[in-house]
Amino acid sequence: MNKEFKNYDIVFEYANSVIEKRKVANKETIQMCKRFFRDLKNPRYEFNPKDAEFVIQIIEKTFVHQKGEDMEGYPLRGKPFLLQPWQKFVVYSILGFFHKGTILRKYKEAFMMLPRKQGKTPFMSALSWGLGLLERKSGAEIVIVGAQLKQAMQSFNFLLYNLKNMGEEKSFRILDNNQEHSISGELGNGYMRIETIAGNSDRMDSLNTLIQILDELHLYKSASQYNTIKESGKAYRNSLCIGITTAGDNMNSFCYNRMVYCQKILDGTVKDEQYFVFIAKADQDENGDVDYTNPIEHEKANPNYNVSVSGDELMNDAMQAQGDPQQRKSFLAKSLNIYTSAMRAYFNPDEFKTSNDLVEEKLKLSGLSLGDKLKALSKLPIDWFGGADLSKRHDLTATGLYGSYKDIDIVIPHAFFPLVAAHEKADVDNIPLFGWKDDGWLTMTNSPIVEYQEVVKWFMKMKKRNFKIKQTGFDRKFGREFFLTMKKEGFRIEDTPQLFYLKSEGFRRIETKAKEGNFYYLGSEAFLYCLQNVRAIEQTDDAIKYEKVLETQRIDVFDAAVFSCMQMLKNMEKSTSATKWLNS
Repeated sequence: MNKEFKNYDIVFEYANSVIEKRKVANKETIQMCKRFFRDLKNPRYEFNPKDAEFVIQIIEKTFVHQKGEDMEGYPLRGKPFLLQPWQKFVVYSILGFFHKGTILRKYKEAFMMLPRKQGKTPFMSALSWGLGLLERKSGAEIVIVGAQLKQAMQSFNFLLYNLKNMGEEKSFRILDNNQEHSISGELGNGYMRIETIAGNSDRMDSLNTLIQILDELHLYKSASQYNTIKESGKAYRNSLCIGITTAGDNMNSFCYNRMVYCQKILDGTVKDEQYFVFIAKADQDENGDVDYTNPIEHEKANPNYNVSVSGDELMNDAMQAQGDPQQRKSFLAKSLNIYTSAMRAYFNPDEFKTSNDLVEEKLKLSGLSLGDKLKALSKLPIDWFGGADLSKRHDLTATGLYGSYKDIDIVIPHAFFPLVAAHEKADVDNIPLFGWKDDGWLTMTNSPIVEYQEVVKWFMKMKKRNFKIKQTGFDRKFGREFFLTMKKEGFRIEDTPQLFYLKSEGFRRIETKAKEGNFYYLGSEAFLYCLQNVRAIEQTDDAIKYEKVLETQRIDVFDAAVFSCMQMLKNMEKSTSATKWLNS
């Protein structure tokens, strides 16, 4: 038991119970808790829950409920606002980790996705107050943004109610009129100001804030709206932007894209160390379906299960949704936190990650750097086959080498992106380009477009590393210059049209090898990112036609792998035909 920090044991028991499956939790919550323990072991960070304890105790000792009833129906108004273990875990996570030897916090941004009736608004409002007192010496300016003024006013009214309940309303300057809704005051050794505004307010561009809390992200129309508010914290080193939402039904929205990005952070596909993620939702099967009448799924999605939301009422709503399809969409989105209109990605990335780990063990490549892995692969007796996807020179370009060794299929992927557009695309479309560059999976070209010569140089570099590149496939109509330059440099390159019925064979080969545990992609995050964005449509003749799930996503690295796999399969077919002819 930790005597110094009152809530330490509560938080660690919550995280352990989730990981050990003593507490019902969804996939993302389990990943979040595992990430917490990884950070504790990471030498880059120090963990000190002093600030978290301060905020939790400020909330629990000074805040009360404004409205509501408990599970027995008794009024909560005026009763102490006590945080649940999951809420204390959030505070500990956001405020507890520091870069080693500094007072700079690890987390600068947070994404919290919860169903309705989890107490999101009062929790975030109370948290803003605690953070304001904590950061008062920095002159804490805090903004709470609702998609509409009505939503923002819920937070303001909750804060105002509690300020009056404390008997402290005369100690602060309170503005509550058509122009401004704010609470501010000098605090001896500091200053705090909390303002609530609507997301379309004219005040947006003039904000200079330490803490930004953005409610109802699913109603945000674009990333620019979110980024304008987040960037108001650039003057502070320990700024914190918290986005909180419930699932919506628009798969082209900023919020859906942000959710997908955050899921990739949790599963390790994307590295974003300064982003805290809490996603509570029902789990979906491989087809994206939810067992929505199962009380276990209800509890997974609702961290305040039988606290602020009744399990019996959820089940009653589920049965109504089963009998009335009109109710089903709303129940899935608002009570189980499932995006109801999202098209399904085809692959299960866990299969590929498992296969990658198995092959690394077989080939004794575990723990090696990318350079050492490539060196080891170049020594194997493998004929390599190349492929390239160069359809958009101002966007992501991808190449790959594909080979087979003792029933194991191996792809070496690489990507290219023009530096001029990289910052914009990384921000707007949530593509982790700079992380790929740092890890060696991407070349950033110093030009507005990807020059074909850069791609040719990659193939030449791989050839110098002793990779025996037998043949490369490319659709000549997407770049005759590249086609001719490759020939000039001595590569055997074949004109291969990008027709879906031809690519189906390569697609199926990769799919099968991954399921067998015999597919290796060197753990490339760029390949896995693109893999997760693939939407496939089965054709009547067992062929498959694939495309990206969303317009803002990319599949180019996966596409290049399919293309290079096609070349290997064509060569195998020719070799088999030649052998049969010689033996006839």
